[in-house]
Amino acid sequence: MALRAAENGGVCGAELSKRLGLTRAAIWARVEELRKVGYEIEASPVLGYKLISTPDVLHADDLLARLGKTKVIGRDIRVFEQTTSTNDVVEKLARDGVKEGVVVFAESQTKGRGRLGRVWTSPTRKGLWFSILLRPNLRPQETTQLTVAAAAAVWRAIHSVTGLKPEIKWPNDILISGKKVVGILTELSAEVDRVKHIILGIGVDVNLTATEFPAELRKIATSLRIESGKPIQRAELATEILRELDRDYARICAGKFPALADEWEEHCTTIGKQVTVGMGERRLRGRAESLDEDGALLLRTEHGRLERVIGGDVTVEK
Repeated sequence: MALRAAENGGVCGAELSKRLGLTRAAIWARVEELRKVGYEIEASPVLGYKLISTPDVLHADDLLARLGKTKVIGRDIRVFEQTTSTNDVVEKLARDGVKEGVVVFAESQTKGRGRLGRVWTSPTRKGLWFSILLRPNLRPQETTQLTVAAAAAVWRAIHSVTGLKPEIKWPNDILISGKKVVGILTELSAEVDRVKHIILGIGVDVNLTATEFPAELRKIATSLRIESGKPIQRAELATEILRELDRDYARICAGKFPALADEWEEHCTTIGKQVTVGMGERRLRGRAESLDEDGALLLRTEHGRLERVIGGDVTVEK
């Protein structure tokens, strides 16, 4: 957004017209559209247009302007007022051959989902519900690296914006005070030895109050607003997450996962603990020791065997 790029100053209509290739009348119409959705924009003959304040809405042009240039993730951003699931939208884009890096946000989801088909509550303008299309040159067994990378990136972004220090629970949850605040869902389309595409879905409970969670979730879920004691600027957090994700995706593509795994382990509360991992009807109990080179969990069972676990429901023993 050219108005955001002007920072504290204004920008005249003639300059906007030249920069964007639009007529002065078209510029005025765009400004009116932004005002209607809550952007406060001053217009004066001397200073031109000046952005005074922004609403708590997600707007693709605003997110792109905040984010700036990225290598892959966030070079194409699309925002829907409502959709079934952002993963569904990105799946269609993937089938249509859209380039990797596209990010789809929804202000609300009617059928948001987590792992194992669970429902993800996605109230309007209370969180960040988004999915990213990736086409990495990875083997299918290496894709767990992306879940690890996403957790580390979201951890850094939350800490940077709020000052909070969340905990990572393997494989895909971020907790604060023992309650879930972020879920990460990775969906894979692959052949035997080649990844076709990956959809990285992320849900962040940002500004929900306790009463806005369903009763059955209030003991196990929380929001950044509850934990920090103040509302969080969603657009600021969204762009910080995308910036960190783009950075970590580049590290994975460059073969630098081991360094990223070390950082992830610093914030993970699962490593070093006695855990039970549920995988369908199977249960494994043992000590979570570390990640392997593909991002899988290495579990030392109660019988002394070292098991490689790529997914499952983890319960940390008290």
